[in-house]
Amino acid sequence: MKELIQALAQTGDEIYTKICQVIAVDDQEMTCDVKPIDGGAEIFGVYLQADSDHGGFLLLPKKDSLVAVVFINKETAVIANTGEITAASFQVEKTRFEMTPEGFLLQKEQETLKKLMLDLFAAIKAMTFTTNMGPTIKLINEAQFTSIENRFKSFLK
Repeated sequence: MKELIQALAQTGDEIYTKICQVIAVDDQEMTCDVKPIDGGAEIFGVYLQADSDHGGFLLLPKKDSLVAVVFINKETAVIANTGEITAASFQVEKTRFEMTPEGFLLQKEQETLKKLMLDLFAAIKAMTFTTNMGPTIKLINEAQFTSIENRFKSFLK
């Protein structure tokens, strides 16, 4: 992207923006196809991020929503602003935060907050204590921990 901006500065091409409706989203290629609301021709392969290989901030636009498409040159366009979205993510090196209708994902390298929480609840429910009469045999409030565990399961992704 940096090279494209530098090349643009040397070509004399003018940067301009169009408001478009999203007709398809490819979350693997990090692109979308759009149709300008001014009746212009469909535009294919519009980049969702300036540099999708190194993380950063990503908003996945919802199909049929409106987006602002900035043209870097006649062949290259990027989404500059979105209306409705289906997901958002933010990544800094090996740490990622993601938000979707299914919940939140907080991940650092291979560890996720959900996995940590589920491991914690499993350990709590497996606790035993030594008493004057021997070890305990049952967690009396296990149902309460299971209820909280299920709330975390539906909240976190």
